[in-house]
This record gives sequence, C-alpha cells and structure tokens, in this order.
Amino acid sequence: MTRALFLPLLSMISLPLACVAHVGSPDVFYEGNAGPYRLFVTVRTPAMIPGIAAIEVRSLDGHVTGINIAPSRILGEGSTNAPPPDHMDRSSTDPDYFTGRLWLMASGTYQVRMEVFGAGGQAQMAVPIAAAARSTLPIERALGALLLGLMAVLSVALVAILGAAARESQLEPGTVPSPAELRWGRVAIAVTAAAILLILFFGNWWWNVVAAVRKDLMLYKRPPVEVSLANGNTLVLKMGFSVWHDRRKALLLDKIIPDHGHLMHVFLLRLPEMDRFYHLHPDRTGQDLFSEELPSVSQGDYQVFADVVRESGFADTMTAQITLPEVSGQAWSGDDSATSPTPITSAEQKTTAAFEDGGNAEWMMGGQAIRAQTPMLLRFRVLDQAGKPVTDLEPYMGMAGHLVVVKKDLSVFSHVHPSGSVPMAAIWLLQGSGAGSGDAMGSMPGMREAALPWEITFPYGFPQPGKYRLFVQVKRRGRIETAVFDTSVVAP
Repeated sequence: MTRALFLPLLSMISLPLACVAHVGSPDVFYEGNAGPYRLFVTVRTPAMIPGIAAIEVRSLDGHVTGINIAPSRILGEGSTNAPPPDHMDRSSTDPDYFTGRLWLMASGTYQVRMEVFGAGGQAQMAVPIAAAARSTLPIERALGALLLGLMAVLSVALVAILGAAARESQLEPGTVPSPAELRWGRVAIAVTAAAILLILFFGNWWWNVVAAVRKDLMLYKRPPVEVSLANGNTLVLKMGFSVWHDRRKALLLDKIIPDHGHLMHVFLLRLPEMDRFYHLHPDRTGQDLFSEELPSVSQGDYQVFADVVRESGFADTMTAQITLPEVSGQAWSGDDSATSPTPITSAEQKTTAAFEDGGNAEWMMGGQAIRAQTPMLLRFRVLDQAGKPVTDLEPYMGMAGHLVVVKKDLSVFSHVHPSGSVPMAAIWLLQGSGAGSGDAMGSMPGMREAALPWEITFPYGFPQPGKYRLFVQVKRRGRIETAVFDTSVVAP
C-alpha cells in the first residue's frame, strides 16, 4: 500500500508527449540574421512548466564573439520588459557554438531575445517559441526509494511507539506487563496499523485526485477536431472545445490568425503506405468550422493533420483520421497541392527525387548518417529536366519552399520552412507587421521582386530514430511541385 502512494509519480514516465504545434517534435529550430550575423538557433523547450529551456546557437559565418539571451512574451504582459540577460557559454573546442539556459515560468508564446556581439558590432534578433507542459516529470528512482524507505520506517516506528504506550505507559519502570496489558498492547498495534493503512489508502486516493486535476490544468492538450465528408466532395473540419486554451485566454490563445495567408493548413496522408499526400487550405465557414470542396482525391484511410496559429503566435497541430471514397472534384487551384509517391514499404533511400514536371530535387546529405536529436540544415537543390539549376522558382505562400516531415509510425509530424519550425505568423508578430490584418502573413518582404535561389535550406532536427518520409514543396511557373524523400534516422 505504501508503494501505491508513489504510483502517480512513477507512472509519469509513461505519459505520452503532447507536443505544441508539431506532433512529437517539441524542439524549435530557426535560421535567421542578427544584423550582419547568420545564426542557426535551436531551443529545446522544457517538458514541464516552469522549466528550463536549453538554447544552442551556431554562428554560420564565424564572426560572432558573444551572445546574451533573455526571455519575454511576444504579446501582452511581459512583452516589453525582459529580465536581465544571461550570457551564453562559448565552446572551448568550437568557437562558433554557444549554449545557454533560460527559465520559462508559464505556458504561452515567448521570444528569446538575443544580443549578438562580433566583428560587425552589436546586433539583435528574437526567436519565437511556444512553451507548454507536455508531460509531468518522474521522481528520481533513488529519491523515490529513499522516501519509500523513510515512510516505512516512520510507519513501523509509529505502530511500535503506540503499542508500547498502550502496553507499558501505566507501569513502573522494570515492571513486567500483565497478560491483559499485553493484549491491550496488541490491540493498540492492530488499531494503529489499520489506521495507518487507511491513512495511506485515502492519502493515495487524495493524491490521485489532486494529481489528475493538476495534470488537467497544466498539461497541454491539442484541440480535438472532427473530420467528415459532406455532399460527397466537401471536407468539413470542426474544431472542438479546448479547456486548456479556454483557461488561458489572457495569453491570447483563443483567437486564430492567418499563417501564410490561410487560417488553416490541412494535410491528408493515405495510410498505411503514405502513397497519397494532399496539402489543403479550407475556408472558415463558422465559428469553429472549416470546409473545402475537394479536388480529385483517391479513396482510402487518411491521417489528417490540421495546423492553426493563435493570436499570440502559438500554433496547434490537430490530428484525426477519416476514410474517404473516390472523390471526383474540381481541378487543383490556388495553394492546394497533391502528390502520389511510391508506397513507403517499397521505397528506397535516395538523394534525388523527381518532380511531376520532369525536374528533380537533390538532397545534399554529404554522405553522412542522420542522427536523432541533432540540429542540422537540410539542403535541397532544385534542378530542371536537363539536370541544371532552375531559374524560375516562385514564392509558395510567401516562402521559397515548404517541408513536411512524417515518421512512418505517425508519432512525428513537422511542417518546416526555410526560416525554421516556427510559424511565420509568430515571426511577423515579432517584426510588428500587424497580425490582425487579413493578409499580413501572406508573403515575405522582397520575395516577389526577385528570383529565388535554386538551393533551399530547412533547419531541423529529427527527434527520434526511425524511418521518415519527407515532402519537399516548391512552386515553378505557377505550379506547385512536390518531391518525396525517404530516410532512416539513427540513434544519437
């Protein structure tokens, strides 16, 4: 029974991670400029709030000599006055690598403010991050064993003390207890032991109730979403009520804002082979209702991932499954896209993948194994039918490209951009572009005025070992093209 008191703590080891914005990929990756300095930033957000976020920064141009960091809110209270900055530690073996730690005291959307020093002078940069408790932390086994032992000793000691008090408290020193007094002592021992067991039982029950309430209050839960097909060809998504978000309205976690010009991004992935992939953008047709008349879609069982961004830049990825019939719909238009890759069970790991127009995408892997929990720059080159670099790339929803990463067992889903894994809406909020305007997230400054380079880089780090499928999306001559890569990620 005494062990039962610690089960709520020990069982926390097995709680699944409910990751913010992405599924199974809680770390934040960002590549950007701080004045003249090009930085690759990784933020490993804590699993519990309050908690410590681990910050890693790599200087990509080699001219940085020091970095200071401080956390603050993106919007609302705490967004203007940051605490005194902490100085990041510079690696003694790699002068371009810096590490630091920051306390995050509450859930919500933060910015990591950075002061960067180097040969080009002082510069600033801010990286948006979403922080929320994903799991409770387990008690250390050694500490649990110590507390369990101490509780057992105290319980036995209390039983012995009360038994001795009932048996001998009225006797003169050295007097031998009578049979009646011995019986009374045994009764006291039994009653005390029973009372302690009852206290432990009800204490365990009380602990479970309190722990469940606290877990419900603290642990992030992505909003539920119901997905259905109406009128034979209209995909309908209804967002359910989220207690977690409702309790945090003061953190601006209720209202949805556009990201890349759309309120919702939906990805359909046919199971189990991942041989159909659709990227859709339904319109809002009600308070929490979204719908879109589908183009032609193949029948099958589909995993649904639906991305939205909150007013403060906090993103949610909602998940569901749906079985679709063969849909003969309208032609593809706007930002919607689709592809039909090789079934994942028969696919081979290659560094080159074909686009449907005859061109290719080349993954510049450098011949090295990909390791989990290792930040990296995933580089892809876009080639034409003759194998030459293209010169006609266009912005796709304001970005040079989009990358969707899915683990074979669906435990990881990430939607990544050349700037990183953070939603562009959050970046625009930091830049003060006015998140409330309808098309504020629709494009990046200057991207429509000049041709894009033929090499696209995505900062990311695979969170777990296993087999992954990557969907690289670009836009050429007004047409959205998708290249599909498969890779195996090894343990760190």
